[in-house]
Amino acid sequence: MRLRVPALAASVLAGAVLATGPAASADAPVATYEVTITDLTGGQPLTPPLVATHRAATGLFTVGQPASFGLKEIAENGNLAPMIARLESDKHVADSVAAAAPLVPAGLPGSAMFGDSVTLTVTASEGAKFLSFASMLICTNDGFTGVDSLRLPKDVGDTVVVRSAGYDAGTELNTEDFADIVPPCQGLVGVSSGEAGTGTSDPALAEGGVIHHHAGIVGGADLVPAIHRWTDPVAEITAERVS
Repeated sequence: MRLRVPALAASVLAGAVLATGPAASADAPVATYEVTITDLTGGQPLTPPLVATHRAATGLFTVGQPASFGLKEIAENGNLAPMIARLESDKHVADSVAAAAPLVPAGLPGSAMFGDSVTLTVTASEGAKFLSFASMLICTNDGFTGVDSLRLPKDVGDTVVVRSAGYDAGTELNTEDFADIVPPCQGLVGVSSGEAGTGTSDPALAEGGVIHHHAGIVGGADLVPAIHRWTDPVAEITAERVS
């Protein structure tokens, strides 16, 4: 196996440079996949998606269970580094790669009709038959989207297409206050209160819940339902085996 990761700062919201990392095991890759992720929302930018191929024994998240620290950091702060470190040390992971920039939603300046897309190339060894991905819903306290343990297409030329829902990590209260939300939210969407925002977790807002379907934006503080809200699905994921 090999693990490929980007060289990240504390937060990936400003972009990252892709780089290769050390092999996780000696298994040679036997398949290559192109994975395309598209933002389907009208007002929620997504952090650079993180994609991994792996065996059935691992994954990124489980609905109804507490979020791991790595998933919490993605959902609250757009920080991929802890999850990347976990994937790098996981013997069941074949390959991992993150995009270099956020995905801007449809309806905002510079976006396409269906929002931004990114295509990432990942490999898989013989036993790594599953794909997972996660990305923060930037204009939320702890919202994210993703898929866990999607079965990869078997033959060259085969394609699997799924659409993902919006999830609440259950780790931070949904204040909808820009002071508690990562700074890129205001710049990417163009709605601002002048508050700086934050890329770190506030223990006073810790929720201690489990991963569940996100209830959406209610407009309790700075977030505007007419702009920031979404309806599922949040993203479309296309995985094609190319070799």
